[in-house]
Amino acid sequence: MQLSTQLQYGDDPIRNAEAVVALEQAGLDVVWVAEAYSYDAVSLMGYLAARTERVQIGSGILPIYSRTPTLTAMTAAGLDALSDGRAILGLGASGPQVIEGFHGVPYDKPIARTREIIEICRQVWRREKIQHEGIYTIPLPEGQGTGLGKPLKLINHPKRADIPIWVASLGDKNVEMTAELANGWLPHVLMPEKTREVFGDALDRGFAKRAPELGTLQITGGGILALEEEMFEPARQLARAMFALYIGGMGARGRNFYNTVFQRQGYADEAKLVQDLYLDGKKEEAAAVLPDEFLEKVTLIGPAGHVRERIAALGEAGVTHLHVTPVGSDAPKLISQVKEWLS
Repeated sequence: MQLSTQLQYGDDPIRNAEAVVALEQAGLDVVWVAEAYSYDAVSLMGYLAARTERVQIGSGILPIYSRTPTLTAMTAAGLDALSDGRAILGLGASGPQVIEGFHGVPYDKPIARTREIIEICRQVWRREKIQHEGIYTIPLPEGQGTGLGKPLKLINHPKRADIPIWVASLGDKNVEMTAELANGWLPHVLMPEKTREVFGDALDRGFAKRAPELGTLQITGGGILALEEEMFEPARQLARAMFALYIGGMGARGRNFYNTVFQRQGYADEAKLVQDLYLDGKKEEAAAVLPDEFLEKVTLIGPAGHVRERIAALGEAGVTHLHVTPVGSDAPKLISQVKEWLS
C-alpha cells in the first residue's frame, strides 16, 4: 500500500510545497494537488516536480470542463517530462457551482465527457494524429471555423505513453466508467465496511468491461490522521467541519453525490438533517450532528492500535493508496510512522 496526502490550500504555495519536500523525505509516495477556484494545479505541480525527487505528483483533480481534451493531454505529458515520469492525471467533473459559477461554461454530460477525454489523452500520448467524433469533434468539422484544421499529432515524444489516469467519481454510472477505463479511483471517502454495499455493483459492471492491460484498479482511501492524544479532539473537529461541508453544502438538495453516498452508508436521516442545517446557515450545528460512529470509521484518529486496525480494514476493502491528512505537532514524523507500518 502506498501513502498519499493532499497539497494544502493557502496563499503561500511555496511554503506548502516545501512541506511536501519534508514529507517526501519521511516516506510519502504520492501528493495530490487540487484545483477548485484557487491557484491552478498545474503551476504548483510543476514547482513540486522541480523540488522533489521521488514522490508521484497527481492532479486531484483537474476539472474536465476547464481545458480542451488535447490541452489536458499536453499538460499531463509536460508534467510527466518535468518530473521524469512521476505525473498522475487526476480528472473529475467538479460541480455546477464552480463550473458554471466560476468558469462560466455549462455543466453537462460529465460521464460522456470524461470517457472521451480519457480516450483522447491516450491517443495524444501514443502520438496518433487526433481524429475524434463525439462531444469533442477534432478537427472541427466542415462548416465550423475556418475549415483549415487538420489532424495533428503531439510534436514531443512523451516520457510515457501510459500516464496513469485517476478519476474522482461517486455516482453509480461514473464509478462504473471509472472501473472500466481508469487506472485509479478517487472516491473522496471510503467506509471500508460499506464499500461493497455502496459501490460494489457499479465496480463489478465496470470491471466486466475493463481491458486486461489496465491492470488492477488502484483505489485511494483513508482520512484525517492523528496519533497524539492531545490532537484527537482537534482532528475530530476538523473532520466534522469537512464532512459537514461536503455532505451539507456541496450541491443543492437532491443533487449532492456526497450526501447520497452518506445516505447509502446507512445514514439517511442524518444526511437530510446535516444538509438542512448546513443550507440554513447552521454550519456548526450541522457538524455537531454527524454520528460519532461515522467519524470513527472514515478517519484515522486514535491510538496506534486502533489506527492500524482501520488501515487493515481499508486494505481488505481494496485500497491500494492510503490517503492521510496528518494533524499533529510533527507531520513528517506521522508520515514516517505510518510508512513504517505499511512497509
